[in-house]
Amino acid sequence: MRLELDRVIACLDRLGHPERVPALRVQIAGTNGKGSTSAFVEAILRSAGLATGLYTSPHLLRLSERFRAGGEELSPGELCQADRAVSGAADALALDLTFFERLTLMAAVAFAARRVDVAVYEVGMGGRLDATSALGAEVAAVTGVALDHQEHLGERLEDIAREKAGIFRTGQSAVIGAAGEPEAVPILVDAARARGVASLVVVGQAEVDAVAAPLGMAGGYQRQNAACALAVVDACAARLGRAIGEGARAAGLVTGRLPGRLELLSRVPLIVADGAHNPHAARALAAELAAAGAPPGGWVAILGLSRDKDVAGVIEPIAARARAVVATASAHERALPPGDVARAARSLVPAGAVHQAPDLAAALDIARSLVRPDGAILVAGSLFLVGEARGLLLGEPADPIAAFDPVR
Repeated sequence: MRLELDRVIACLDRLGHPERVPALRVQIAGTNGKGSTSAFVEAILRSAGLATGLYTSPHLLRLSERFRAGGEELSPGELCQADRAVSGAADALALDLTFFERLTLMAAVAFAARRVDVAVYEVGMGGRLDATSALGAEVAAVTGVALDHQEHLGERLEDIAREKAGIFRTGQSAVIGAAGEPEAVPILVDAARARGVASLVVVGQAEVDAVAAPLGMAGGYQRQNAACALAVVDACAARLGRAIGEGARAAGLVTGRLPGRLELLSRVPLIVADGAHNPHAARALAAELAAAGAPPGGWVAILGLSRDKDVAGVIEPIAARARAVVATASAHERALPPGDVARAARSLVPAGAVHQAPDLAAALDIARSLVRPDGAILVAGSLFLVGEARGLLLGEPADPIAAFDPVR
């Protein structure tokens, strides 16, 4: 990982600036909710008749999940063509691109080839030096700020907020959402104004409460993401000089989806998966479980985390809602060993309630043996683990060779 913009800017120039083909570019950052917000924005604009591109991360099973045009994943041929163009530019400039830089450039090239009207880019991490910040968005949003990726973005909430506020630029339409810690909002507001944005909308509780339409993704916290998305759509409509009607807004909120967000994967037994992977997201998940009411037989939680996460901070709120925990690991190279997850869980719940499995398939077998007929299973802690669950339980196709950072 190299948080710099020079390589991406140089390649864009060499490629003839494909990022400028769409009439409008939207960039969305935030600790949590940026993917869901991006999906809602794209779906609303598409429902309004605009040709849209959507770039998100990470992918769960297929690299093509990151690249969507018109609501559909780009084809392997389109991705290969974009990769050839990016590789040619990087080679000509003798640049060694990171995995995320390469994919971001591929998105710009592919969306230009599709001649999309609006391209929506989800920030990978942070904002100020994220590769997507080289694309020059006219509309930018930060859904909210909480503690995550401190080793890269800073230990304090203020440091992280300033990194994410780095996406704001002079003359932009800026939106600040309500999906993070409240104390970060004034920092984001001050940074946006200092950077000279043309307009600034701060989403509050009134806007969240006003989200009336049913949503395509489960969870009460998705109302915060939907409210932020509607504010972004307002900014897009003003920039495009085009009204986005209530019908398109309602349709987009219903059809906007990303996998692994409180997603139902099985009914017998009941299995739900959520990609909560930092303390703020884990607390939101636990609050959602509490609001929904525990099933009579309780929850069995399958937990797997990445090495760079606040393990106790993620496990504690989820384990508090479970009668048993199965510690495991995804196949991703950043996965924390199951033994480490189990040790952290045993310090938070009775030791006899913690079990250990080498992989998700084994963890599901153990969870099925533990779950009561009127109980349910939760898979959480990592989007990579959730992706594997979707493959095992839904039969979702996966790439024959997993493409994750690093590519070597």
